[in-house]
Amino acid sequence: MACLPSEDLEHIFSNTRGLWEDLREQSIFLTGGTGFVGTWLLESFLMANDRLSLRAKVVVLTRDPEQFCRRSPHLAEHASVQLLGGNLSGFDFPVGDFPFVIHAATAPQFEPDVEHPLGAFDADLEGTRRVLQFACSHGVRRYLLTSSGAVYGKQPPDLTHIPEDYVGAPLTSDTGSAYGQAKRASEFMSAMYARVYGFDAIIARLFTFVGPLLPLDAHYAIGNFIGDALEGGPVRIHGDGTPYRSYLYAADLATWLWTILLRGKSAHPYNVGSPQDLSIAELARTVIGVIAPGAGIEVAKRPIAGRPMRYVPSTALVQRELGLRPLISTADGIRRTSEWHRFNGSANR
Repeated sequence: MACLPSEDLEHIFSNTRGLWEDLREQSIFLTGGTGFVGTWLLESFLMANDRLSLRAKVVVLTRDPEQFCRRSPHLAEHASVQLLGGNLSGFDFPVGDFPFVIHAATAPQFEPDVEHPLGAFDADLEGTRRVLQFACSHGVRRYLLTSSGAVYGKQPPDLTHIPEDYVGAPLTSDTGSAYGQAKRASEFMSAMYARVYGFDAIIARLFTFVGPLLPLDAHYAIGNFIGDALEGGPVRIHGDGTPYRSYLYAADLATWLWTILLRGKSAHPYNVGSPQDLSIAELARTVIGVIAPGAGIEVAKRPIAGRPMRYVPSTALVQRELGLRPLISTADGIRRTSEWHRFNGSANR
């Protein structure tokens, strides 16, 4: 895996400069360190750790340390990184105190059309339980859970931006809600452990993102569109193009998560995403305009009458309390993502 762009790492560092002293000579335990979110956190931490001589260390839980070493030797071989082999629900506890724990992993069973939702739900929740058991027995002070906007369930069409105090939830009878239900339960479990054992449980509800490392051939519309455009088009919309989404660039994502971990309130969820909404059709046109002007768009389905579906966060709380807002536009994020894939030879799927 190629390094993240230095421009992006500088962006994160410059916008978190006043936070890093909290981690001086501290130990961090990180799950999900080989995924999209975890890699951005890990690489930005290592840059700050080196530049400021923090002498902090991070233990990264990974199912396959050897594969991680092959894919990301610049991370795996760093002197401040220790790899711990194991799975979420049964890993051996490393020795020592870890004042900071970041739980950024999700059970690998979760896919868009998972066939066994109960097994996926159980695996994700048991993984959270295991991380919490480790945290409260190893000196944790601040614990960050990367939850999801899926905890809200279906966003009402007349609610343009969903706030943290929205009281809706996924339908309990819907097998497709297993991911959202698991994240809701993980939030509850994290808050209760924090109350009983006396540490801060910080909850970040993640929405949708764009940036280097985002797969171009998975179930992410923006990644698929970028991949189509890099191949010259057409950009293929598998639905009708009417749903609304928003995309926070990954360098802003990392900036927000470090700020939330170190300055956020306990048991006080924060939405993490962009409030700058656009329809899937508008997204496709934006991607074409940035990457492949003149390329066509193919739309698989006709629009259905009625208000389009939305999945867009309100970020008023995180802006008011922590001063966070998107600094990199969606179009610029698309440009940076496409350039990274081109440069690293991953544009061809």
